[in-house]
Amino acid sequence: MNKEINSIGINKKPSDTTVVVAMSGGVDSSTVAGMMKKEGYKVIGITLKLYDDGKDVAASKQCCSGQDIMDAKRVAQKLDVDHKILYYQNKFKQGVINNFIESYLKGETPIPCVQCNQTVKFKDLFEVSKDLKADALITGHYVKSITSNNSTKMYRAVDENRDQSYFLFNTTREQLEYLRFPLGGLLKNETRSIAKKLDLNVADKPDSQDICFVPNGDYASVIQKFRPDSFQKGNIKNLDGKVIGVHDGIINFTIGQRKGIKVSDKDPLYVIKINSEKNEIIVGPKEYLGKKKIFLKNINLLADKEEFNSPIFVKVRSTGKLLEANVDISALNSAIVDLKKPEDGISPGQACVFYNKDELGCKVLGGGWITE
Repeated sequence: MNKEINSIGINKKPSDTTVVVAMSGGVDSSTVAGMMKKEGYKVIGITLKLYDDGKDVAASKQCCSGQDIMDAKRVAQKLDVDHKILYYQNKFKQGVINNFIESYLKGETPIPCVQCNQTVKFKDLFEVSKDLKADALITGHYVKSITSNNSTKMYRAVDENRDQSYFLFNTTREQLEYLRFPLGGLLKNETRSIAKKLDLNVADKPDSQDICFVPNGDYASVIQKFRPDSFQKGNIKNLDGKVIGVHDGIINFTIGQRKGIKVSDKDPLYVIKINSEKNEIIVGPKEYLGKKKIFLKNINLLADKEEFNSPIFVKVRSTGKLLEANVDISALNSAIVDLKKPEDGISPGQACVFYNKDELGCKVLGGGWITE
């Protein structure tokens, strides 16, 4: 019986193993490239140019900015690894930015990072890596993949504060077999420590915090740039249907929002519903935010349906906690989720990701997109 003889579970010597590392220019992906190089793998670093920022973004907290590309190039030179830059601005605009804008115009709260992983980062990079005859595609995501009995499963990272499994629920099983996530078992401070030992210029670089094409979190300015006609005034109504105010465009609102509604009442008001067809915002007291039933579309499963017979947990936002739930998956690529307890601020456009727990940790079973 062959024994796996390298650290990424492939039956080859590291020196005979080619890996593509997705290098964003941040400390995580740079550290992964350094770890692979130090272990003796043949490393090809690939950096994606996803959008034209059009300005000097040296101090940007966004990922994939011009400064990040320069940082990735410097790390590749330091490590003496091959480095390629792929120019995917058009693909990114069509697959991510356009979807982001359309989603907001429908009254949803989109998560472009999932679509970016689903399209350009994994789909296209997966194909490029295969074309380069690489044995694996390696990223700096904080998530674990564990292979046993010729099947690879995804688990939450050891560092739960950094866990990125929510953003990777749409990974296909074929991609998961090919992907490797070396940071899944590390804490963030351990990653930075490794980067310092490798003497990487990004060891103390701050983490990216904003969506790459949304400067300073101001998504309305992005929509204004691409779709200036979308700022249409409309009514703000209470739960009885009475008009109590006027808004400047539904894209300025998300479910659960309290600040910026500019309508006063004896009790604090929250955005309960966004009706894009009527261009209306429905507001009401906080107790109307809690929901127990969620409807999902475009389900992606990373596990067999039998696994949903065990206790299931879901996350309905990236920063949310695990919620106990029953999940009923239909044959039509949709699902109904019944939460054991009501949860506030669940918004269409967000993802609902499924988990269960076994002896290896908290396993990702897949997920889908919230419709209502």
